[in-house]
Amino acid sequence: MAIAVAVIGAGFAGIGAAIKLKQKGIDDFVVFERGQRVGGTWRDNTYPGAACDIPSQLYSYSFAPNPEWTHTYSGSAEILDYIDTMVAEFGVADHIRFDREVSGLSYDETAGEWTVNFTGRRRAVKARSVIMAAGPLANPSYPDIRGLDDFEGHRIHSARWDHDYDFTGKKVAVIGTGASAVQIVPHLVRQAASVKVFQRTPGWVLPRVDMETGEFAKSIYRRIPGAQRLARAAWFWGHESVALGVVWDTPLTRVVEAVSKLNLRLQVKDPWLRRQLTPDFSAGCKRLLMTSDYYPALQADNCRLVTWPIARIAPKGIRTVEGVEHQADVIVFATGFEVGKQSTPFPVSGIGGRILADEWRGGAYAYRSVNVAGYPNLHITFGPNSGPGHNSALVYMEAQIEYLTEAIATLEQNGWKALDVRDEVQTEYNRNIQKRLGATTWNSGCQSWYLTEDGFNATMFPGFATQFTNQLARVDLRDYRILVHESSPHGAAAPAMSG
Repeated sequence: MAIAVAVIGAGFAGIGAAIKLKQKGIDDFVVFERGQRVGGTWRDNTYPGAACDIPSQLYSYSFAPNPEWTHTYSGSAEILDYIDTMVAEFGVADHIRFDREVSGLSYDETAGEWTVNFTGRRRAVKARSVIMAAGPLANPSYPDIRGLDDFEGHRIHSARWDHDYDFTGKKVAVIGTGASAVQIVPHLVRQAASVKVFQRTPGWVLPRVDMETGEFAKSIYRRIPGAQRLARAAWFWGHESVALGVVWDTPLTRVVEAVSKLNLRLQVKDPWLRRQLTPDFSAGCKRLLMTSDYYPALQADNCRLVTWPIARIAPKGIRTVEGVEHQADVIVFATGFEVGKQSTPFPVSGIGGRILADEWRGGAYAYRSVNVAGYPNLHITFGPNSGPGHNSALVYMEAQIEYLTEAIATLEQNGWKALDVRDEVQTEYNRNIQKRLGATTWNSGCQSWYLTEDGFNATMFPGFATQFTNQLARVDLRDYRILVHESSPHGAAAPAMSG
């Protein structure tokens, strides 16, 4: 017998979806997690210095406030504790099944059910609805560099950190200068004999002022929940205003760049190094980097920035195009994740055997980032074009979770077989999204992980967080085909309700 809902992934999105399902009276669901504990990307990213670059008050769910945050910006361990606390306080632990790695989804049109297959000898599960909450930052990405497997030393990816490796006295090479690298490098510089940082493109860096939250403030948040809601709102609207300078190229973009350049000048005294660290693209085109430690680390006696392009990985180190081989005992890959801009994390088969990865080959798309036509009752968190460039990802994620759980609750309450978004509605929505993206900084010419190789932006939402959340404020059944079981008493009413 089919369960009501299968949730794939027990990170922020999966746990949030589980909580909302319970709050809407749906207890017949199971969360399938490939790992041995909850946490998603915060379980996997435990490299030294791992932390969020969004303030803790904002990087949390509004329905699960945490008055115990210790700093303005939380580290990975504290964020993981927050997820564990939600699991316990909202009573969803019994719904989670660990060591369940999904290998594929397929839809049965006759039964109106999804079959969830797993790796190994796990038995398949049938579900009326599926929430794909695996997240975009799940699988580590290695750069396409010749000789990657020729290196005879130790290799570590930032998302699979080797805590047993001792960096003391070692020659370390770091590939990447993005959000993870700027947190890792300062720690490596304090341990290793030498650190060489291989930079392809510099980023816009803003200082991160991380203050400890005192006991008095915590006590206020505990006793007066409204005070914490006010603090969260202040952070939200502050970040929302930043969109005017980073989502679109405006006079405020020059202000962001001026602040970043001033920060660079104050922290880096050498003119040549400043030039190497100055981007040649508009602020916002790539992810802004929040750090106050990275520039000082690059200027340490045992650290060097390498800007020559990498030619290949050699057995003893990294060879750059000018012919120099930089020897290393260990290479740290701070090179991000395999973000599904043109594929799915596992095969997904919909109506008529259509394959979602084939349809996304030219770039992923969805209706309001949540649903895809031809895949009834399949819901996606952090789906196509739901990425924020200026605000908290959890604000976007919470809106998606509220929307899709409301759709599932409506389906269950009416006893319908399926809700399938109308293709023409989806097409019009994405035509508008891509048109709006053309005016954003992300599509202004720089190369980033937001874009496919041919420049299609399947990642970011071209607007304010308030615009994104407003479009998900209610489920409009006119945007969907309502499919009913042949024996359903609602069969005659369904076509009129579906619009």
